[in-house]
Amino acid sequence: MIVSKSLRWTEACAGMLLGGLLLVTGTQARAESPVLDTLQMHGFLSQALVITDRNNFFGPSSSDSGSLKYTEIGANASIRPHQDVLIAAQVLSRRAGGDGSDAKPVLDYGIVDYQMLSNQQRSLGVQVGRFKNPFGFYNQTRDVAFTRPSILLPQSIYFDRTRSLGLAADGVSAYMEERLATGNIRAHIGIGDTQTGNDLRQTLRLDTVPGKLEPKTSAIAQVRYEHDGGRFVAALTTASANARFTSRTPGLSNGDFYFRPWILSLQYNEELWSLTGEFALRNSGLENFNDPRFNFDVTGESWYVQYTRRFQDDWQWLVRYDSLTSNRDDRSGKAFAASGAGPAHSQFANDITLGLQWNINPRVLLAAEYHHIDGTGWLPNQDNADSSETSRRWNMLLFQLSLRF
Repeated sequence: MIVSKSLRWTEACAGMLLGGLLLVTGTQARAESPVLDTLQMHGFLSQALVITDRNNFFGPSSSDSGSLKYTEIGANASIRPHQDVLIAAQVLSRRAGGDGSDAKPVLDYGIVDYQMLSNQQRSLGVQVGRFKNPFGFYNQTRDVAFTRPSILLPQSIYFDRTRSLGLAADGVSAYMEERLATGNIRAHIGIGDTQTGNDLRQTLRLDTVPGKLEPKTSAIAQVRYEHDGGRFVAALTTASANARFTSRTPGLSNGDFYFRPWILSLQYNEELWSLTGEFALRNSGLENFNDPRFNFDVTGESWYVQYTRRFQDDWQWLVRYDSLTSNRDDRSGKAFAASGAGPAHSQFANDITLGLQWNINPRVLLAAEYHHIDGTGWLPNQDNADSSETSRRWNMLLFQLSLRF
């Protein structure tokens, strides 16, 4: 998350940044400078098939043929015009159910990174632009299938139905890495504007209320420690994400949204296996509306434990238990249902996942996984308009082909 609205990136900025990369490239090419040797361009594409026996996930997955509406396409470029300066950007097109309108290419990240200090003991730098939030272990690379342990990340921590909120921010971030005899400590802090997409409005049930949800200054920070070359990894993340709802409904005042999570992440790695766990407390709410029916304050709880095993050089299997509670004071959702807001099972989700990955070669990945879920706490609203028609217990199969270049 990052500083002021004057720095806010728009889709036009994506073109400007990528155009700047090309301009630098062209200028250096004419000058026959070695800077051009630092230019890197990469891309990736993933296509998944989603099949569910009940409820819909990323499209009409409960239909006979399942859903093919889960596609990720990205392209990125980076260059070093100076040994201490990195310019990098990525454009992403991602379709995840709905009507496909979210598949429009957008700037995923775009930064100018200046490293003011770098030696064998420590590094210190600053980034300006749109940066990926250091949220847990996987958020910064979550859309690249080759960096994920499974097709779907644990939904209790890495929400796909409100992904815009935690994905990236526009502003300024600073980072520091200290290299010790026993391991490395890395700290990252950012201040600026978070993103507030339609997914967040739908989850807050503001999508049918005339008005606009706009980001306010927010902050995120993470401290991460890697011991013994990454054998043991621990991280602590906290954030304060804020937004303002400007009402256009007569008689309804403006209101404010806040999201304040704490996430503890732990991982132990051996040559052939890894054990990973993350735990989060998530305080969120709406306030300052003159209609008390809009205001709320809840603290949710999320955690998962995941075991991955590598075999035959290019295969990996996974087993994971993932748990989400939307309100720690109403774990079963009974009070929520009694209020008439929706079914009790929409307030929690417990997911048992089995997964398998095959790296055919460094550029091609095939993956399959099975989910058995009790609850619909992270089910996308856009694919299930009427929560009362959803089923508490459901199963899901996913198959994915991923390419990179």
